[in-house]
Amino acid sequence: MRILYLADVRFPLERANGIQSMETCHALASRGHVVTMVVRPDTRRPERDPFAFYGLPRLETLRIETAAVTGPEPARRTGYVTFVLGRSLGRARQDLIVTRDLAVASLLLRLPRSLRAPIVFEAHGIAADEAADRPARLSGAKAASAAKLRRLANRDAHVWRGADGYVTITAGLKHELERRFGARTRVAVVPDGVRFQLPAAGSQLSAAGSQPFTIGYAGHLYPWKGVDLVVETIAGLQDTRGLIVGGHEQEPDLARVKALAEGLYCSLRITFTGMLPHAEVAARLREADVLLLPNPSSALSREFTSPLKLFEYMASGTPIVASDLPSLREVLTDGANALLVEPGNPHAFTEGVRRIKDDPALGARLAAQALADVREYTWDRRAERLDALFAEVLGVREVRP
Repeated sequence: MRILYLADVRFPLERANGIQSMETCHALASRGHVVTMVVRPDTRRPERDPFAFYGLPRLETLRIETAAVTGPEPARRTGYVTFVLGRSLGRARQDLIVTRDLAVASLLLRLPRSLRAPIVFEAHGIAADEAADRPARLSGAKAASAAKLRRLANRDAHVWRGADGYVTITAGLKHELERRFGARTRVAVVPDGVRFQLPAAGSQLSAAGSQPFTIGYAGHLYPWKGVDLVVETIAGLQDTRGLIVGGHEQEPDLARVKALAEGLYCSLRITFTGMLPHAEVAARLREADVLLLPNPSSALSREFTSPLKLFEYMASGTPIVASDLPSLREVLTDGANALLVEPGNPHAFTEGVRRIKDDPALGARLAAQALADVREYTWDRRAERLDALFAEVLGVREVRP
């Protein structure tokens, strides 16, 4: 099958959007489909090779096509949309179009079906809700106007009702879309994934275990990710160290979190790596004795998030203490493959970490179960689930390469 994947991002992109898109397309291409990604050009010079950047083998069936866009951001956005509109015309050029871009999906759905392939939209949230909540989630973000929120809500409804196939990354997101816009067919819940290999026989689950006990976190340092709570937990456990992987020097959040650590007198016990190549993150995670997933109970986190770090944590062989949220409970079970504690409560996270620190057998049991469970969340399994939806969209028993 020929799949056209539309991603309006500079490429390669170090953020989760770029990682998730590349891993998904690579997994689909590995199954024999011919996948063409249409992206924006790299902003680095010389341009980086996406396969090398993401540490993936080159595949003849995965093609990366760059839309020639220049100028300020509005011009680049307009140029990309214009390019993909022309690229998407013609049912003979591709069998299926897949995108996470709500505006692009809404635009393509206005084309007659005779002029385009079926469209599958992948939702990672509800655009109107994300825009309304943006000032609370991101430092310095401006509030969206009422007009913009109405426009996004109309797009959400239009794409939900009109897309030939629809993917949500959590069951909670699917249920909320159904509640707002009504039931629909050809919709699938397909969580994110991880590149995973079982440890060699006889190897330890984690490379950690040396003193002092290390509390780890990986990901963005935006307030809505809850990283401040990681610092508070480290501060509350004087005989621990911290490892915080992530944070961009040009964004305010790294400086904010470092200032918090200094104010809580634990900065000398925390290693801040800054942003690392994605291929290096897994090895750093194995340096920790416990990993924290501290999302607060925000509108986005409660029902809609399927963070890449969740699956990377599970694959690391390191015990997890996470916020007790419905979205995370779709994958984690308290006392089985993680400890789930009250969101936003530093004392609860401190006590969860202390339980694992004081009971190594508990940590080993939780980590082993998470390692077993994460095999259902590889990128290959994600591609299998997507293939099942694609077959339903195309009205066939199964899709064939």
